This record gives sequence, structure tokens and C-alpha cells, in this order.
Amino acid sequence: MALAKLDVVVLDCPDPRALAGFYAAVLGGTVEEEPGDGTWVDLKVPGGPALAFQRAPGFVPPRWPAPDHSQQFHLDLTVADLDAAEQGVLELGAKPLDADDRERTFRVYADPAGHPFCLCAG
Repeated sequence: MALAKLDVVVLDCPDPRALAGFYAAVLGGTVEEEPGDGTWVDLKVPGGPALAFQRAPGFVPPRWPAPDHSQQFHLDLTVADLDAAEQGVLELGAKPLDADDRERTFRVYADPAGHPFCLCAG
């Protein structure tokens, strides 16, 4: 029996509102901002776990790949068409990290705050 249930994945970032908007454009869903100073923003994703974005002063993005530095975490996002999804995330401000090998079933990008994520053929 499990001790807990996954509620939300939280990403530290310099601008929670902007990063929530990026992921809302990629995944769909509804952005919900906590009242106050914009230090916490939720993204309710249809049919999946929620993502939350927390302001982190002094945030330093992970490096990909960097065996001497932690990548912290990454998201795997399943897509029907890698080329179309790539074009979409690049237009939204993602940066390619490891996307040159077109024979692989995944490509690696960084979101606008520098977190790595993979587009994976589904």
C-alpha cells in the first residue's frame, strides 16, 4: 500500500507566470495563480498531474548533459509528431539541447527557464 499520492510536480524558476504560460501552451490546461505576489502559479493539466511553478530568487538552471552537475529533473512529454512538436516548442521559446539525431525517438530541449525536457515519439 502506498504511503502517499503524487499531487503536483513543482519547478523552481525566476518567473512562475511566464513558465506556467509556456507549459500551458505546450500541454494545454488552465493556469491558476495564487493570490499575492506571484511567487506560486499552478497549471492544471487535463488528464495528467498538475505542474506548479515557484519563484526561486537566484535560480540557476541545470546543464544538459553535464555529469559533473545535476540536471535536477526533466519532463518526458509524449507527442504524435516530433517535427511538429519541435517547431511548436521552439516558437514558444524552448532551446534545443540535444535534438540533432533525427533517428532517435526523443529530442531534448530547455524550457525558457532552462529546465530540460524531452519530446518523445508516442
